[in-house]
Order: sequence, then structure tokens, then C-alpha cells
Amino acid sequence: MPPNGSRRQRPLMRLLALETSTEYCSCALRVDGVVRASHVLAGQSHSDLLLPAVARLMAEAGLGFSQLDVIAFGAGPGSFTGLRIACGAAQGLAFAHDLPVVGVSSLETLAEASGAPRVIAALDARMGELYLAAFERAIPPGGAEASTQAADTRTVETWTTQTWATDAEWQTVLAPSLARPDALPALFALTQTAGWFGTGSGFAAYGAALLARYAPMQIDAAAVPHAAAVAAIAERCAARGGTVAAEHAVPLYVRDKVALDVREQAALRAANAQRAAAAPRGREPAATAKAGA
Repeated sequence: MPPNGSRRQRPLMRLLALETSTEYCSCALRVDGVVRASHVLAGQSHSDLLLPAVARLMAEAGLGFSQLDVIAFGAGPGSFTGLRIACGAAQGLAFAHDLPVVGVSSLETLAEASGAPRVIAALDARMGELYLAAFERAIPPGGAEASTQAADTRTVETWTTQTWATDAEWQTVLAPSLARPDALPALFALTQTAGWFGTGSGFAAYGAALLARYAPMQIDAAAVPHAAAVAAIAERCAARGGTVAAEHAVPLYVRDKVALDVREQAALRAANAQRAAAAPRGREPAATAKAGA
């Protein structure tokens, strides 16, 4: 341990992070722990908005891409098109400037931004399903549980101040998976430790089912993955040597098929209708078809 009992500091980095796994388009520049970020509702315009937003952040910081250490991206799960956009942009920038890459789970990103030590992260996957994962902080010996990281507020759209346990890695309690709200997996750790927090659009779509399956908890159903949290995770990952070459960067799709044809959509709607008809009166069916959404 360093003198005076202080913890060893991670090397300072210059890192660009991209996140387009949902309807939001997000990018963040993390330089020696200080964050500048852009986060806008993009709809389906991610490909038009992402690189201009990156260029603005780099210009504000007075940096060139060759001065970066790492490119990070939100790997998913999430929108198929969105994942391809962030991964492709990260690969292109990394190839052009000979930089390593870090892919970060969008569900872990939600956990990072929550400020909570134990998190169930859920994203609405459409078609009556959700992406689900659970994480718990692994506090290092002698480490503090949390420290405050404030974003640089000179940009127009900025990341809000969050409490992040920046010296602690996440332990995976449940790996990112695809689940139906009427068939949620068991999380045995929930019976052992109190203080879980729920985050993500999955709680907006299927909050009743999630809370009934697991336990009453505080939730943030409006939370979406943000590039500033991607950057915080990626910096820790890069510091321990967890980068890959650009050609090895891949999205995390989770869903085996990312699109259904017309016949499959009709079959899904019919199955959901049968499930609704079979549900006891007075109860709402656990899943409804969102095919084609």
C-alpha cells in the first residue's frame, strides 16, 4: 500500500465513449477523470447525430483523436441498429487512430449510473420481453464504497452529477439475459442481502411483475444508458488491461433473432392473445405483444 495508507491511484486516461443502444444518442469524453458529455433523444437519427456530437466534444476539449488512450462503446443489449452504430463508430475511430477498444454492457452502465451498490437493471426489449441483469459492487479491501464524480457542465447537454463507487468493480449476480415478465429468473442473492435498487425502462414496462418476483425496492424507471457511465466503467477496464483491438469489438445482442418476419409477428400476437384469454378474470396478462414496435 502507498505511504500514509492511501489507495493506489489508477493511471489517468483520455477516453471517448459512445452509447446508442436505446432511443438516446450519447457520447462522453473523459479526460483525467473529468467528463464532458452530450445526451439527446435521437429517435432513429443516431447515425446523423453521433459523430457531429463527438466532434463538438473533442473541439471543446481541444483534443485530437490521436491524443486519446481508449475508445469505448455501449455494447448492448439494446436496439440492433443502435448497437451496430456505436460499435461501428468505435471501430472506425479506433482503426483510424490506432486505438484500443472497450465494449461495456448497457445493463452494467445502468447499474454504474444508479449510485447504488446492488442493482437490478432491466431494459424493455419489446415483443413482450425484457433484457435483465443484476450486479453487486465488489468493494476492495480498505476501499471506500463511493466517491462523487461531477461532470464538466460547460457543454449544452451534460451528464448530471452521480455518486459512483469508482474504486469498486461490479460482480455479476445475473448475467445479461432475455426474459419474459411472467417467467423471470430467480436471483438467490436477493434473499441474502437487502438494499437492491431497480433501474431502466424494463421497470416502466413491467415494474409490477419485477417487483412481485423479486422484492419491494426503490426504482428509477426513466433511467437510460449514458455514455458518461460507459466511460467510467471502461476506464477501470482499460486500467486492468481489458481492451481489445478494433477488429475484435462486437455488440452484445442477447436476443438470438433481432427481428421477426411478418409470419412470426402474427404467431407471437396469437400466442399472447391465447395467454391473455387463459388468464384468470380480473388479472391483466403478464405479457402483451409489441411486435413491430
